[in-house]
Amino acid sequence: MSAVETITFSILIFAIGIIVFLEKKFPYTRGLKFVRDGFWSDLLWYTIIQSYFLKILIFDYFIRPVDQKWHLSNHQLISGWPVPVQVIFFLIVHDFYIYWFHRWQHHSKILWRTHEAHHSPTQVDWLAGSRSHALEIIINQTIEFAPIVLLGANPTVVPVKACIDAVWGMYIHSNINIHSGRLQYFINGPEMHQWHHAESKEIYFANYATKLALWDWIFGTAYLPKLKPLKFGLPYYYPKNYFLQFFYSIKRFGREKWTKGIVARIRAKAG
Repeated sequence: MSAVETITFSILIFAIGIIVFLEKKFPYTRGLKFVRDGFWSDLLWYTIIQSYFLKILIFDYFIRPVDQKWHLSNHQLISGWPVPVQVIFFLIVHDFYIYWFHRWQHHSKILWRTHEAHHSPTQVDWLAGSRSHALEIIINQTIEFAPIVLLGANPTVVPVKACIDAVWGMYIHSNINIHSGRLQYFINGPEMHQWHHAESKEIYFANYATKLALWDWIFGTAYLPKLKPLKFGLPYYYPKNYFLQFFYSIKRFGREKWTKGIVARIRAKAG
């Protein structure tokens, strides 16, 4: 682990501690437990295991082979820019892309299958944002990090941007009751993103922004009422197990159908 990666990892751990403290001190939804429903699946399978293997897949099997074949990074197209400018540039450009791709996911029946896992938590906190389908992560992070590598950005840009993404993702999903006033017109936070995860028809096609809320305000998809959501999650059955969630995006199986299948197999073995 490089010095920059060590620093960014330390910042990430520190941010988790601050966010968890604020969740307990100023909860958006009162009574939400730290180890809530789906906590271990989100932490172990999505945050640790899936992230680890997808990082290897994206960088070692997608981005690196492309660069080795065409040597695009050798052109060093943006290497002369100051590192802070490089980071800000990629933050804004990727945030603009993610707004539109996120919006497309909510309007496309096919792409929704890669995104519904992210909306399945019925309790939303700092860790809930980690629940994302593997294909969604592959698409978004390849599009996110490939330009950074292929345009010859400073090597520190990847870990710095990844750290900002992680901290911001935890922040907008956090169970913190924040009132940021006019700042919410520019910078996204829990006020709007908690509503994005609500089980409410008013919000099915709104609040797509991640870091910059201004995209929602500019393109007419902002929704920020004074009241809070009553429920979170999906309005239909969705499995809780990590592997079942993955296969559910490919092949639908209802609660009754799934239960009957298990019972039938148990009876067959018993008989």
